Amino acid sequence: MASFLIVEARTHDTINDALLSQARSVLKAAGHDVDVIAAPGVAELPAVISIALESDRYDGFLALGVAILEDDLMADIIAGECARALIAFSLDGLPIGNGVVVAENEEDACKIADPAHGNKGAAAARSAAALYDLKEQFS
Repeated sequence: MASFLIVEARTHDTINDALLSQARSVLKAAGHDVDVIAAPGVAELPAVISIALESDRYDGFLALGVAILEDDLMADIIAGECARALIAFSLDGLPIGNGVVVAENEEDACKIADPAHGNKGAAAARSAAALYDLKEQFS
């Protein structure tokens, strides 16, 4: 099938592990190959994807990270700008999923990453895989 790169900002290990595990499972279950690379932070996720795009090795991407407002007053702005850049990639036809969790505190972020509550990593992976499938239908 396709080759996906998961780019993750490793800022909250437990939450990141839950997001990554679920995202990887979704993509692998769909028959896709998956590589993972770390970005320094949420703000750098689009930059790492842009650099990886130059390699032509990947058919789709997934951005994972955690932005907690309690930890950083700029978290909402950073996550918003990250989302804007990811949307710009998608408008250029790139299958991409946004799995960046934005929460008030670590407890809320853990809930968002919990598989019992839908896990944002899994949801983003399903979106990226669906966009890849649609792109294939139109090519």
